[in-house]
Amino acid sequence: MPGFEEWESFYVIVGAAAGALIGLQFVVMTLIAERPQLAAPEAGAAFATPTVVHFGSALFLSALLRVPWHELDSAALAWGLTGLAGVVYMLIVGRRMRTQSAYRPDAEDWICHLVLPLLAYVALAIAAVVARSHPEEALLAVGAATLGLLFIGIHNSWDTIAYNVFVRMREGQD
Repeated sequence: MPGFEEWESFYVIVGAAAGALIGLQFVVMTLIAERPQLAAPEAGAAFATPTVVHFGSALFLSALLRVPWHELDSAALAWGLTGLAGVVYMLIVGRRMRTQSAYRPDAEDWICHLVLPLLAYVALAIAAVVARSHPEEALLAVGAATLGLLFIGIHNSWDTIAYNVFVRMREGQD
């Protein structure tokens, strides 16, 4: 399908990075689990699990865009459904962030853990709607959303690690 070939190496790189980062996230969570906190499960559902979902979405989109589609409409439907599922999931995450009691999110947390991923998933849904009339722009939006989810996941992983190392471990030393 014309238009997809130019994106091949982009999605190979992004997909490989997302896959590797998913594995690293599991290693980090295993190490952090050695020092559990009382409300950790609800905080994990609000902060850690969505990070793995974002990495998984980037990996899924990378694979999805390498499928030998015969028409753009089928690909657009697939990434559009991914975007809609992501929007619904982010609404659930927002509720979890608000109701968990292990950690009080600040503005950066709301932006990086809710707003930016929500925008990436909305971009996927919008790109699906406009794909037929603006195919190049739609493919660019999917690429931007995929890369965005990867970088959001990287930021949020680091945020979790930094919090656990620099805040929780220091609190444990008191």
